[in-house]
Amino acid sequence: MRIVELASVDGYIAFDLDCPTSAGGTRLAPDVTPGEAGLLARAMTYKLAVLGERIGGAKAVLRAEAADREVTVARYCREITPLVEKEEFLTASDLGTRTQDFAPLPGYRTDAVMHQEVGGELVDTMVTGLGVVVAAETALGGLDGRTLAVEGFGKVGGAVVREAARRGARIVALSTLRGWLADQAGLDVTALEELRAEHGDACVERLGLPVHPAESLYEVAADVLVPGARTGTLSASRAAKVRARVVAPAANVPYTDAGLRALRERGVLTLADFVCGAGATIGYISERNRQVTDAATARTLVEQRVAELTGTALEHPDGPFAGSCAVAEGFLSTWRAPDGLPDGPPLAPEPAPR
Repeated sequence: MRIVELASVDGYIAFDLDCPTSAGGTRLAPDVTPGEAGLLARAMTYKLAVLGERIGGAKAVLRAEAADREVTVARYCREITPLVEKEEFLTASDLGTRTQDFAPLPGYRTDAVMHQEVGGELVDTMVTGLGVVVAAETALGGLDGRTLAVEGFGKVGGAVVREAARRGARIVALSTLRGWLADQAGLDVTALEELRAEHGDACVERLGLPVHPAESLYEVAADVLVPGARTGTLSASRAAKVRARVVAPAANVPYTDAGLRALRERGVLTLADFVCGAGATIGYISERNRQVTDAATARTLVEQRVAELTGTALEHPDGPFAGSCAVAEGFLSTWRAPDGLPDGPPLAPEPAPR
């Protein structure tokens, strides 16, 4: 792992492997850390490996407030342009950044399928949400009539909610930074989307339902829990309270080692974040390989690939997270020397006791 401190902005780029090309998103938040960058870079290594790509994982984190995003990202893009020109580092949007932020970078195409909008939604966001939903659907054998508790109602969380609803699922709990609300009959997602557009995170306070502390969403009874926050949220203590049958992460590196173990011991199916969230990566790679010509083709390829990877992972005796790790590590061993392999899967450290 190599972590480079940026010169033009407050931030870092983590390169997980020593290889000619590394790829991963750029995250912006006021509290990002080099350690978070390293965890996310490891997750990208595993994501690219399960897809059979000889590319190392990387991640950039920019420490800034949302109001300073445009200035910060513009400076950052100027600094990394030489790396992008040499294809040493390839990046795209992540938490706190937008696809169009990276238009100044070499190779950015405004006409790219993944940068197009369909029904007001960017294709890269749409297929990211699609991957999460397809993974959950594969694990359960269908989503019609199933229930989901979704953490976060932003870009990806919104895409997850819309796709799940199209497949007959009920969203029984949904959160923003302001808290979560629930309705076992199914929340009115259309109303929430309209309220979100007007009131932002406060949308949950406008539906006339009780609003609960955001951190307790994980305790909601549902078929599927979709973690959508930052790294390490599924610690051992929180995993002990999960009441879902399946965890299908929209967030990167949600599990700690102890949390993952606790969930498996309780019989919860723990899907790998680096498979559930692989939709955009599949789309970008497929478009680069000229397999994608429109949004419909991108959706088809993402659905096929995520369903296949999830199905394979579910056959592993130690559960689907271990199954996905086995696929990634098996591929890495075909092109990396033993001393050039990652020293473990993407799992967050257990939080310190309070």
